[in-house]
Amino acid sequence: MKMSSRIQNITAGGSDGWAVYYRARAMKAAGQPVIQLTMGEHDIGTDRAILDAMHRSATGGNTGYALVVGNDDLRAAVAERIESRTGVPTGPENIVILPGGQAGLFAAHHAACDPGDTALFIDPYYATYPGTIRAVGAVPRAIKVSADNGFQPQRRDLEEAAEGASSLLINSPNNPTGAVYDADTMDGISAVCQHHDLWLISDEVYDTQVWEGTHISPRALPGMAKRTLIVNSLSKSHAMTGSRIGWICGPADVVHAIHNLATHNTYGVAGFVQDAAVFALSQGTAAEEAVAAPFRRRRQIVLDALAGQNAVRAAPISGAMYAMLDIRATGMDGESFANALLDAELIGVMPGESFGQGGAGHIRVAMTVDDDRLADAVRRIAAFAATRVG
Repeated sequence: MKMSSRIQNITAGGSDGWAVYYRARAMKAAGQPVIQLTMGEHDIGTDRAILDAMHRSATGGNTGYALVVGNDDLRAAVAERIESRTGVPTGPENIVILPGGQAGLFAAHHAACDPGDTALFIDPYYATYPGTIRAVGAVPRAIKVSADNGFQPQRRDLEEAAEGASSLLINSPNNPTGAVYDADTMDGISAVCQHHDLWLISDEVYDTQVWEGTHISPRALPGMAKRTLIVNSLSKSHAMTGSRIGWICGPADVVHAIHNLATHNTYGVAGFVQDAAVFALSQGTAAEEAVAAPFRRRRQIVLDALAGQNAVRAAPISGAMYAMLDIRATGMDGESFANALLDAELIGVMPGESFGQGGAGHIRVAMTVDDDRLADAVRRIAAFAATRVG
């Protein structure tokens, strides 16, 4: 029997960019002391108080079907969080709860694109972006940004790509580059979206991890609330990656349509997980800052470990839990470097090319191991690179 072309072509018949990760994981499972700097997974677990809230809810009987659109108290809590951060009036009618940010990206593109429509995204990009676009039947079109511009999208490049497109996907703070889009960049994005009548899908899962600059949500920009779909979750802000709890914020009619999609797809999120999410959000910004603190500290650890050498340069680490390292001085591409590093030093990193051609000649380091191991690993990466220079 023949499978659909849509499901067979999600990755366009190629790799999803995670081969080095899987090899490093297999080596570690075989007993080798691999330092995994590949995955954006916190090295702390979900806070025990959040797990206790989840446990109380589950053992209290909240294990049946939940409201598909999301429970009222969680939608209200998310709306309050967004309104307090953007200044834009936001109510529960603007929120649909979904099983994680990835489900949000999928649903947002379903809402914004018809089959065959062109959907724009920024390159470098999180590995699932083009596949998500293909999965809804749209055609992905990458807009390459440059390390020379701090990985900030340039308006002229956006304008050139936008003709005939239906949507633009952005991610600030950015995975993999660590870029935080500044006011000029966001104004350019806003202008292009309004001029070309694009939906803007804003992936804001790292909005609590800003080390330099300010996170700007496009929902807060003039004329943008009606055409912006915010995708977010508690995965990064509250170390709840496995709980699969996220949302879309957008116009009420779009939320209603995505509710209908969820009815035919995920059929909601477990009620006890939603109760834990309400509890997590009730802890306020102090809880978010506690989860973010190790990465703020480790950003400086990476910079200190790279000081005094020229083989490896860090792109500005303005946000998120990653460092994008430029290894072009070695003459190697990111994939070759990552594989050689894994073999020689037992350190797993992601090739920049896994995230698109904008990441060529770079590697992404996830700052997700303890401070001492991270410092040691980065120094060893730099020393390894130095042996390949010249």
